[in-house]
Amino acid sequence: MERGAIDLATLDGAFDLQSTVESGQSYLWNRPDGQMYAESDVHGGDAWYETVVSPIPGVSDEAVPIRIRQQDESLQWESTADAVPILTHILRLDDDLAAIEAKTPPDAMLGRAFDRYAGMRLVRDPAFPSLISFICSAQMRVSRIHQMQQSLMETYGEPIELGDNTYYSYPTAETLAARTEDELRDLSLGYRAPYVQRTAEMVATEESDPYDAQSLPYEEARELLTQFVGVGDKVSDCVLLFSLGFTEPVPLDTWIQTAIAEYYPDCEKSNYTNTSRAIRERFGGEFAGYVQTYVFHHLRNGGE
Repeated sequence: MERGAIDLATLDGAFDLQSTVESGQSYLWNRPDGQMYAESDVHGGDAWYETVVSPIPGVSDEAVPIRIRQQDESLQWESTADAVPILTHILRLDDDLAAIEAKTPPDAMLGRAFDRYAGMRLVRDPAFPSLISFICSAQMRVSRIHQMQQSLMETYGEPIELGDNTYYSYPTAETLAARTEDELRDLSLGYRAPYVQRTAEMVATEESDPYDAQSLPYEEARELLTQFVGVGDKVSDCVLLFSLGFTEPVPLDTWIQTAIAEYYPDCEKSNYTNTSRAIRERFGGEFAGYVQTYVFHHLRNGGE
């Protein structure tokens, strides 16, 4: 087992591990203390978090177990490999968060959200786990989505040892494609079960690859992802924002729709595409997805 630490003082801008991994962006991390999503206002803290990072093109060719915790200006890690390049990628430690915040339009509510969760960064999860996670997200609270993903890993993932502990990788597309609808329903996926099975089949047979979206302009990329079963515009935006490196998507979920109705009513347009364009412009364009994530987390935890 390898161990190390990343000096967070060297980053451009602050970093808050707890806000980043418990803000509804990623459902692939777990806390061994059993307190994942237990607090309503999550930020700060020094809890351990654990995951198995699926292969990512250009980053890692195999599934890698990682444990991390933040203690002040140090991000401590344990893994079977050098975790620094993987963590830099999936936690976006190379983003200039100070510059991104500086580009946020002047707005009192946005300022309060950034102040409250200073250091929260976007994540860049592996594409297939992110895609399945957000297919499962419809009409579900974040803790329930997380439980679904943990069940998928524990039931169909491959066991991987790290020290004295056993972790489970996210199941491959081939594994989930081979499952029956009833098997997936037994994991409480409900009506999402056939969507998960069919989307996994599309990836496993190379009918489509979510990473193909990375080479496209944003709105074309969103359209491409909607070919997967169970993926509409909102889920597509989530995968682009929290996996594929796009920073401008603003997923129009319940909390963002609430923000539009109460604070930015002029951004409410006739359809998803036009409303999305309007709120992206209001949130500053290039990094509107960053702003959205702060607003989502702020409002979901009782802000305003």
